[in-house]
Amino acid sequence: MKKLFYILLFFFCLFSCENSNQKNISHLLQKWKGKELLFPNDSMIILSGTDTIPFLKTKAQYTIVSYIDSMGCISCKLRLPMWKSFIEQLNSAFPNQVSVLLFLCVKNNKELLHILKRDQYNYPVCIDKNDNFNKLNHFPVEIPFQTFLLDRDNKVIAMGNPIINENVRELYMNIISGEEFDKTSKYKLKKTAIALNKSSIVLGHFNWNEEQKDTFILKNVGNELLIIEEVNSSCGCTTVFYSKEPVQPGKELVLEVVYKAERPEYFSKTIALSCNVEGSPIVLKIRGYAK
Repeated sequence: MKKLFYILLFFFCLFSCENSNQKNISHLLQKWKGKELLFPNDSMIILSGTDTIPFLKTKAQYTIVSYIDSMGCISCKLRLPMWKSFIEQLNSAFPNQVSVLLFLCVKNNKELLHILKRDQYNYPVCIDKNDNFNKLNHFPVEIPFQTFLLDRDNKVIAMGNPIINENVRELYMNIISGEEFDKTSKYKLKKTAIALNKSSIVLGHFNWNEEQKDTFILKNVGNELLIIEEVNSSCGCTTVFYSKEPVQPGKELVLEVVYKAERPEYFSKTIALSCNVEGSPIVLKIRGYAK
């Protein structure tokens, strides 16, 4: 357990330069290490996007549980396509060993059902209208620290969101498989350098029912292959398409960004690009007004 704590501390502090932030992260990880999570008895589970049944926690060897509050864009926080892909990966690698529970404090079930249907998410989702899950456990306010890997006794083995942090995802997979995790292995990739045609996109005003598209262009201006490890958007309404092939020195990579608004709104979304360059992840932005 102590070794896992230092690995997690390494990951979370890697992109945190402030000493105060590192101390806060260290304190947070120490506080939650080995803590038992309590589950409310009055929650409901949505199955296959329609049916509801009373909540009953499974007896899987491991459970990944993520708390999502009702503030802001629910779709942005859920990132269901990414959870769906991760769950399929877990089920393939570790059949019947891992359960994934998304605990949502939502006020609008209709909106949630629409999101589940739109993203074709057929895995269980826990509805906690009174936010009792949070009241019982007093989760951190920071979103990256609202997801936990639990053992059979609901005790925290590790924390961190495997959907927004590739290192945490790899750590979770290694813990579940019982393998040793080499925290330095990902950083043996030789660094290259990139040039961006732009770091932000302004989509302007448009009808919210109309899908919007634009592109970022990355040029590999270094001497090594450019390896795109992961691309994460802050919202399920923003999708990024790109070639998964390494980019040769002097060559370019096109990131096609597709934005589909869920409602009329001003918006500002981010795209985090993890790759073998200094300063990774690279943060790109899109904004506009869907009216």
